[in-house]
Amino acid sequence: MARVCPGDEARLQAMLRQLFRSVKERITGAPSLECAEEVLLRLEETDDNFHNYEFVKYLRQHISSALGSMIEEEMEKCASDHRQGEEPGYDSVVQHVTERIQDSREYKDMMHSLKGVMTAAVEDMSNGFEEEEMRCPDRQRKIHREKSSSYCTDNCSDSDSSFNQSYKFCPGKLQLIVDQLDPRQPKEVRYEALQTLCAAPPSDVLNCENWTLLCERLMASLSDPDPVFSDRILKFSAQTFTLLPLHMTKEIYIGLVKYLELYFLSRENHIPALSAGIDVTNPNVTRLLKKVRLLSEYQREAPSFWIRHPEKYMEEIVESTLSLLSLKQDPSHLVSPKLLDPIYFFALVDPKAVWFKKWMHAYYSRTTVLKLLEKRYKSLITAAVQQCVQYLELCETMKADEILGHSRHCGDRQKTLCYSAQEVQYVYFIHSLCLLGRLLIYTQGRKLFPVKLKNRKDLVSLTDLLVLFTQLIYYSPSCPETTPDVYSEDCSPASTVLEILQTLCDQKECAVECLHNSAVIGTLLQPIHNVMKGAEAAPDCSETAFIHAADILARIASVEEGLALLLYGENTNSSEEESPPGAHVIAQFTKRLLDEEISVFPGSALQPAVQDTFAIRERPCANARLSRCLLSEPGTPKCVSRRRKADRGVVLAQVASTAAGAAALRDSGFVSALVAGLWSSLECGGDDVRVTHPRSTPVDPIDRSCQKAFLALVSLLSSPAAYELLGLRDLPNRAEYSLREVPAGVTDIIDRLIILNSEAKIHSLFNYEQSHIFGLRLLSVMCCGLDTLLLLETQYQVSRVLLRAQEDNVSETSASHGGFIIDGLSVERNHVLVRMNLIGGPSERTLPPRTLEEGDNPYPWPMFSSYPLPHCYLSKATRNSDTKQDGDLGRLSSCFTVSEKQTEWIENCRRQFCKMMKAKCDIISSGALGELLEKFVLHLTENPSECYFPSVEYTATDADVKNESLSSVQQLGVRMAVRYGKFLNLLKDGAENDLALVLKHCERFLKQQQAPVKSSLLCLQGAYAGHDWFASSLFLLMSGDREKTLRFLQRFSRLLASAFLWLPRLHVSRYLPVDTVESGIHPTYFCSAHCTEMLLKTEAPLVSSAFHMSGFAPSQICLQWITQCFWNYLDWIEICHYIATCIFLGPDYQVYICVAIFKHLQQEILHHTQAQDLQVFLKEEALRGFRVSDYFEYMEMLEQNYRPALLRDMRSIRVQTT
Repeated sequence: MARVCPGDEARLQAMLRQLFRSVKERITGAPSLECAEEVLLRLEETDDNFHNYEFVKYLRQHISSALGSMIEEEMEKCASDHRQGEEPGYDSVVQHVTERIQDSREYKDMMHSLKGVMTAAVEDMSNGFEEEEMRCPDRQRKIHREKSSSYCTDNCSDSDSSFNQSYKFCPGKLQLIVDQLDPRQPKEVRYEALQTLCAAPPSDVLNCENWTLLCERLMASLSDPDPVFSDRILKFSAQTFTLLPLHMTKEIYIGLVKYLELYFLSRENHIPALSAGIDVTNPNVTRLLKKVRLLSEYQREAPSFWIRHPEKYMEEIVESTLSLLSLKQDPSHLVSPKLLDPIYFFALVDPKAVWFKKWMHAYYSRTTVLKLLEKRYKSLITAAVQQCVQYLELCETMKADEILGHSRHCGDRQKTLCYSAQEVQYVYFIHSLCLLGRLLIYTQGRKLFPVKLKNRKDLVSLTDLLVLFTQLIYYSPSCPETTPDVYSEDCSPASTVLEILQTLCDQKECAVECLHNSAVIGTLLQPIHNVMKGAEAAPDCSETAFIHAADILARIASVEEGLALLLYGENTNSSEEESPPGAHVIAQFTKRLLDEEISVFPGSALQPAVQDTFAIRERPCANARLSRCLLSEPGTPKCVSRRRKADRGVVLAQVASTAAGAAALRDSGFVSALVAGLWSSLECGGDDVRVTHPRSTPVDPIDRSCQKAFLALVSLLSSPAAYELLGLRDLPNRAEYSLREVPAGVTDIIDRLIILNSEAKIHSLFNYEQSHIFGLRLLSVMCCGLDTLLLLETQYQVSRVLLRAQEDNVSETSASHGGFIIDGLSVERNHVLVRMNLIGGPSERTLPPRTLEEGDNPYPWPMFSSYPLPHCYLSKATRNSDTKQDGDLGRLSSCFTVSEKQTEWIENCRRQFCKMMKAKCDIISSGALGELLEKFVLHLTENPSECYFPSVEYTATDADVKNESLSSVQQLGVRMAVRYGKFLNLLKDGAENDLALVLKHCERFLKQQQAPVKSSLLCLQGAYAGHDWFASSLFLLMSGDREKTLRFLQRFSRLLASAFLWLPRLHVSRYLPVDTVESGIHPTYFCSAHCTEMLLKTEAPLVSSAFHMSGFAPSQICLQWITQCFWNYLDWIEICHYIATCIFLGPDYQVYICVAIFKHLQQEILHHTQAQDLQVFLKEEALRGFRVSDYFEYMEMLEQNYRPALLRDMRSIRVQTT
C-alpha cells in the first residue's frame, strides 16, 4: 500500500472534511445508506460548486499528472484518423479515448496508488471519529438507543418505500421473489412478492443474478386485470429508472415497450377508436397513459447518461422505441372505425416531441436514430408528413370555426377530461410537425427525403415539405382563447412552424438547402401578392401570419445568399425575371402599407403591428426612402444590414445617406431623441450618482459616455442629410440661454457646441471646454464632406467665428506662437481651420496634429487668426509636363485617327490605355489625359450603340447665361476649386469667371432635361443643392479651357458613365422613373454604392464584417468619395486616373475602384474597427498610398467576374420605354 507523508495526509483529510461539511445536509437527509451513496455519485450533476472543492481539484491534478500526456497522445491519434478521412464524431472519440485509458497500465497504477492514499486517510479519520465518539458518554448512549430501536423499525414498518428500510436481503431472497412472481402463482403470493420487491434497497436489486427473468415476470404481471399490480410495477419501474444503472433500466424499459406492442396488437384489449377520442377518466385509458408517460419521461432523461455506457444499450433503447412508435394496426384485423396507434398516446404526453429533440442533439445517438429511420422505420417519417399534408388540406377546405368547432365545448374539459377525435388528431399533427422540424436541421435527416405518401402520385420532396410548412403560417387558423392547452400559442401550428423556420434560418447550411429557393420564397410572398391585387391573402389568414412571414423573410435576407435571392431571384445571370424579385414585392407592399393605400385587416388592432413589423424587419431588402419609417420604393437602394446589435448603426448610416431618410428620422423624433441623449451625457450626467461617486475628469477629447452619440451624429450628418436638416435654417443666436434648456435639433447643437460666438453661449455650458471640443471634433468630420463644408460656411460663416476665437485666445505676455495660448481648444481650432481652407490629397496638404509633443516646444505648428494660411501647411506641387510623352502615349493618341470599325477602335483604345496605366502611368499628365478623353468621348458619341441618353440640342451663349446667378454654395465652391487649380499650376488668373460660366451653362443645359417634381424634400426644390465637383474636375483637366470643358460635358452627358460620375446630371431628371426622382436618391447610391457593398462581401469579407461590427455602412463613405470626385482623398493625378478609367473602361470601374480602395485599407479598417472610430477615420483620413494603376490587374479580374450583373443594374436606372 502506498504511503504518504504526514503533511500530505493531513492536507488530504482537510479536503475530505470540507467536502463532507458541504454535503452534510444532503447525506444526513437521505433515508438509507444506498441513497446517500447515490447522492455522492450524482454530486457533479446536482452541486454547482462541485469543481470548486479542493478534493475535486486534488483528484483532477492527480489524474492530469498521471494520465495527461497519454490522453493527449490518444486525442492526437484520433485527430490523425479524422484527417485521413474518418469522421467518428466527438462523442465516439471521447468513448474511444476513455476505453483506451481505462485499459492501460498507467491507469491501473494510478488507481492503485490513489486507493492506497485514500484508504490511509480514511482509516485515520475513521479511527479518530470512533475515539471521539467513545469519549462522549451522551453520544454513546444515543447510539445504543438507535441500535435498540432498529429491529423494530425494520420488522414492523408496513411502508412500501425502500427509503424507510435499512435491512439487507439474504442471497436467495430475490430468487424467491422471482419464483413468487410466476404467473401460475396465486394472486396473493404475487402481490406479496411485489410489495417485498418495492421495499428492497436498490443495492440489493443491483446484485440480482436473475434480473432478466425478473423483468420478464414483472412485464407479464402488467397484464393482470387487477390495477394494483400495474401500479406497483410502474412504481418499481420508476424507482429503477431513477436509481439503477443503464444496463438494468434498459431491461425494464424494453420490457415495457414490448408489453405495449403486444397490448396494441391484441384484439382483446380495449383500445379507443380514433373517432371516439381519448377519455382520460376511463380506467383502461388511465393505466395505459401511465405506462406511456413513464416511458416518455425515461426517453427524455436517458440521453443525459447513456453516453457513459456501451453503445449497444443506447441502440437497443432507440430501436425498441422506434419500433413501438411505428406500430400500425393490421388492416386485416380491423373493422371500422380506426383504432388509435401508440404514437397518438405518446404525442398526447409529449406534444412537442421533446424526446426526439434530445435524442438528435448529440452525434452519439443521432447517428443511430437516423440510420434506423433510413433502414427500418422510415414509415414513422412518412406518417408524420402525412399528418401535415392532411391538416393543410383540412385548413384549405374547411372554415376556421369548423376546424376548431370542438372548442365551443372545451370549457368543461376540466370536468370531463376528454380529448375529442379532432383534438387527438391535432396533437399528433403538432408532434409530427416538431419531429420533422428537428429532422431537417441535420444533413442526414434531410437525405431521408423524398418520401412516398399513400394515395399520392408524386413523391414529397424536401422543398415540398418546406412549402407546406410555409403555407401553414397563413392557412392554419388562429386558436380561440377557450381552446385547451394543446392549442396554446406555443403549440399553435403557425408559431411551431415559425420556430422551425427560425432554427433553419439561423444555420447557414440548412437555410441554403431548405429555404433559399424560389418555391419557398414565392409561397411566403403569395399572400402579399394577393393583398396587393385586392384579393384575400389566404383563407382565414390572421395578422399574426404576416408578422411571422416578415420575421422569416428578414432572417433569409440577413445572409448573403438569401439577400441575393430576394434581390435577383435564383437566376442571377438572367437579364430578365419572369416575376419581380422578392425585394421589389416587399418594398412595394411595405410602402403601400405605410401609406395606408392598402389595409390587410381593416379595423384590426394588430394592423399597426403589421406595419411596424414590415417596416423594421424588412429593411435588408428594401431601403431607404421611408415615408414614415425606414423603407422605400423598389427603385431605391438595396441596403444591406443584419438583424443584430450593430444593425441600428448600419441602418442609421444607410438612411442618413439619403435626404428622404434624414427627413424621416427628423420627423419621427429620432434626431431630437439623439440630441437630447447626447446633451444628457455631455452636459448633465447623473447628478444622483455624482454625489457618492464623482465622475472622473475625461482624458480623451470625447468622453466614452458620449462616444456612441458622437458616432451616431457622424453617420447622421452626411452631405445629403446635412442639407435636409440644416439647409435654409438660421441659428438661434439668442441673447440668453437657460442652463436647463436642452437642444432640440442639429441646428441647436451647432449653435450651442460649435459656433460659440457669445458669452451667453459659453456661460450656458457646465463643461465648456469638453463640450466645445466635442463640437469642434464633430465639425471636423462634417467638413470632410465638401458640400457640407460649403453649406456651413455660406450659412453660418464657421471659419470666421473660429478665426475670431483664435484672435481672442492671445496672451500679451506670451511671445511664442505669436502670442496664442496653446490649449486644447486652440489646437483643435487650428486643425479645423486648416482642414476647412485647404484642398488637396495626402501629399498635397499638411494638416496639423491635435496632440502636443514632449520637450520645450510642445506645438511647433504656427497658429493664425486670419487668412492666408502659413506656408508650412502647403505642400510643394509640381505640374505634370504635357510634353513628356513616349511612344505608348503617342500610340494611344493615334488610335483615334485610324479608320477602323467602331467596335474595333474602341477596344483598341481601351487596350492601349490599360497597357499604359499598368506600365507607365506616370507619363500621363492631367493635360494629356484631358486631350485623350476629349477625343475618345467625341468618337464614342458618334456611335449610337454607345449612347445611353438621347442627344439634346443646346444653343445658349455666354451672353444668355452671364446674368444668371449661381447659388452661394456654388460660388464658394468655384473659389475653392480655382484656388486648388492654381495651387496645382493648372489655372491662371480669371479662371473663376470661366468656371462660373461653365457651371451656369451646365445648369441651363441640364434643366432642359429635368421634370417637375412635387416633393417636400429640400434637396428637390430648385437646382442641384451641392457643388458640381465633376464639372470642376473637368475644368482643371482641360487646363481651364471653358469651351473645351463645355463641349466635353455636353457630349459626355449622352454616355451611361455620366449618370454615375456627374451627379448633377440626373438631378430630378426626366430619364428616371418618377418614384426614383421623388425619393431624392441618386443612382450612384442605390446602384454603385450598393454594388460595392455586395462585392465587398465576397472580395473582402473581413472588411465587410468590420463595417457591420462598427455599425457603419460602406455605401455612405462611397457616396461621399464619389460625390466630391475624391477631392481631399486622392492626389490630383489619381483623381484624373479615376475619371479616365471610368470613362475609358466603363462606369462599372467606379465600383471596382471603390472595392480596390477598401482592399487597400483593409488592415487600417480592422485596426480602427477595434478602436471604435472607423467612421471618423474613413471620413477624415486621405487614402494614403493608394494608386489606381497598382490595382489594374485586380480590377480587370473583377470585371471578368461581375461586369454583366453590374452593367445590367446600371442600365436599368432609366424609365423603361415600351
